[in-house]
Amino acid sequence: MNRSAPAGSSEGYDLEPVLIPLVYSAIFLVGMVGNSLVLAVLLRNGKVNNTTNLFILNLGVADLCFILFCVPFQATIYVLDSWVFGPFVCKAVHFVIYLTMYASSFTLATVSLDRYLAIRYPLRSRELRTPRNALAAIGLVWGLSIIFSGPYLSYYQELQLANVTVCLPGWQDSQRKAMDLCTFVFSYIIPVLILSLTYARTIHYLWKAVDPIEDMSESKKAKRKVTRMIIIVAILFCLCWLPHHLVILYFWFGRFSLNHKTYALRILSHVISYANSCVNPIVYALVSKHFRKGFKKIFNCLLHKKVANKIHAVQVTNTGVSTLEVGSTEVTQISEAHARSSSCCQISAQHWGEPEQLRLGQKIPNSFITFNVT
Repeated sequence: MNRSAPAGSSEGYDLEPVLIPLVYSAIFLVGMVGNSLVLAVLLRNGKVNNTTNLFILNLGVADLCFILFCVPFQATIYVLDSWVFGPFVCKAVHFVIYLTMYASSFTLATVSLDRYLAIRYPLRSRELRTPRNALAAIGLVWGLSIIFSGPYLSYYQELQLANVTVCLPGWQDSQRKAMDLCTFVFSYIIPVLILSLTYARTIHYLWKAVDPIEDMSESKKAKRKVTRMIIIVAILFCLCWLPHHLVILYFWFGRFSLNHKTYALRILSHVISYANSCVNPIVYALVSKHFRKGFKKIFNCLLHKKVANKIHAVQVTNTGVSTLEVGSTEVTQISEAHARSSSCCQISAQHWGEPEQLRLGQKIPNSFITFNVT
């Protein structure tokens, strides 16, 4: 892998080794913090005992793995002139990238089916939508993801080009083309079809079906919120995946000339796809009031701990108090601070409202470091 740009690069592209790593660093930090908060809210709340939260937890894990294994290595190619991490990391990184991509894609499709059953058949689907079945579905998702991403263990190889060590696809063009088409179909087309079908039927039911409950005001409000969430999920999912796949398809079936415009387009498709992994927590905070409350609880907890530590330091350094008094005051202060921290860290175990927990987004890894699209 190298960061070679098209021939004839101008001096204006000297900003690339500085600007692009900064963008990737921002994506990495926001993604790590945001998805860690999502996992912390779910785990601290103790509400990972229903299907929706289990799927959201799985998506958060996949996002974190993608951010951790993809973004840092991709950022280094704009700083380093060659691949310095060895052949094993060359293969492992790309395998994990596509593994998490498939896992997120398949999980999103599973979530759409889960939401449809929960909304359309809330009573009849109870026996099917159990935590045990959700865990089984998550296991199936990761199993299929391993199968589909397995070929990428041999797809990428460490090579020597013009005395430069690079990590590039080592397959022949015909094999690479077939592999890219399979990835496009199974990681994008099929999930999008499932999402479109299930969400279209869900929206139709939410807006047209007759609810037997007499008081419809609160029910209608909840359904409108779910509908807005579904629309956001569909739009962000399609928008963040589409540029990547369009570039790949145009490379194989169009006239993809190597110039500054296509090079910039390539980088932009990377940024959009990677950024989707860090915007999902923001969407959760904007759409779900329960996530907002959970985030506030965590921030308040961290703030209280910081204040308690400062008070503890002041007590210890207070030279105007005897040693015995310092010890007594210190113990009292620690106990009080611990009590406040413990209480502020307890996130309410209220029902999370499954329709609001729909997770969106998908990340599309494109791990090809050179200007070659695949």
